[in-house]
Amino acid sequence: MTTTLSQLAINGGTPVRAKPMPPRHLFGAEERAAALALFDEAIHSGEAFGYNGAHEQAFERDFAAFMGGGFADGVNSGTSAVFAALGMLQLPAGSEVVVPPITDPGGVMPVVMLNCIPIFCDGDGHSYNMGAEQLEEVVTERTRAVIVAHLMGEPADMDGIMAVAKRHNLRVIEDCAQSHGATFRGQKVGSFGDVAAFSTMSGKHFATAAQGGVVYTKDEELHWIGKRFADRGKPFNLEGATSNVMAGLNLNLNDLSAAVGRVQLRKLPWVVEQRRKVGEGVKQGIAGLRATAVGWQHPQARSSYWFLRIAVQPGKLTVSTSEFCAALSAEGIPAGTPYRHIHCESTWFRKRKESWCPWKLAEDDRAFPETLPLAAAVTDCNLNISIHENYGEREIQDIIDALAKVEAAFLKG
Repeated sequence: MTTTLSQLAINGGTPVRAKPMPPRHLFGAEERAAALALFDEAIHSGEAFGYNGAHEQAFERDFAAFMGGGFADGVNSGTSAVFAALGMLQLPAGSEVVVPPITDPGGVMPVVMLNCIPIFCDGDGHSYNMGAEQLEEVVTERTRAVIVAHLMGEPADMDGIMAVAKRHNLRVIEDCAQSHGATFRGQKVGSFGDVAAFSTMSGKHFATAAQGGVVYTKDEELHWIGKRFADRGKPFNLEGATSNVMAGLNLNLNDLSAAVGRVQLRKLPWVVEQRRKVGEGVKQGIAGLRATAVGWQHPQARSSYWFLRIAVQPGKLTVSTSEFCAALSAEGIPAGTPYRHIHCESTWFRKRKESWCPWKLAEDDRAFPETLPLAAAVTDCNLNISIHENYGEREIQDIIDALAKVEAAFLKG
């Protein structure tokens, strides 16, 4: 394929795709019916629906069943899920908690909110996820836990990470906000560690209406501690208790969100499978390109494709990754770069001395890196394409054609 610079849409040429990508249509008639049925119940009975009711409990049972058994607690956001997951571990103040190299702010901030010290682990050098070797490098005798995020729907190396955790007696929290239904060695992410946190806001694979989250564990004792922590220390599953038994916040989900979530959860296997068709279809379609490819994934992992990560080799191109991405966007492909959520580079972290957070408890400079070189390098040469389960063969082919067109125009030699 030969493409001149003038043929690129960014330079006035005809774009590969002139019309917008199809809308997702996340919510439909089934979710509407579930919400209306709940209102009808309230109108008929005269009693307002609330939280921890029959609908929320049913949603939690359904979610645990989806995960293959265990215990689930619905909460009001993915950040709250991480906060509650950490809270249930009851770590001593000043404990070091290793955090992902790249993640949403809500995947790191709960650590300092619980008077612990976040220790930033670098990436594996191939994806946005932490690496097992890099985790080993930052563990000390003060390390008590590690938060493992599975970014973009791509599972981290759970064999390697769990081996490090076992060797150093670390508790493991899996942040599965972007990876519902993804698997590692055929096992769902979220089922490897002590506890997992899921986000169910409306941009994720499935949603409990606008916002929400789930805390999941296979350990019943941890589950009840987490339930108490996420509802102001109420004495759930404790006989004879007459008052709140621990400090906690009101992180509850609610029956309306749960009713919508139950409908969404039934669709989740289909959603994941359709997203895989898109991701794997593009992977196959661009296999012959010289400077772009679907980003590396662990050979034991099966992605659920929250975004489609594209690895670019700028050394083979006459432009930077950002310039490549801008040209791709002009072809009608919803692409963005960089995904540089490296929080040791962020303002809230760099101004830490101005905050109340427990930074003085940190005992060495490992807690205060300026950047994470492997993670930074990956963000410099990767872009993300927005996809969803309602993309079809036309959308897959347009992504393939646009990547091929832009690469051909910018390829060296």
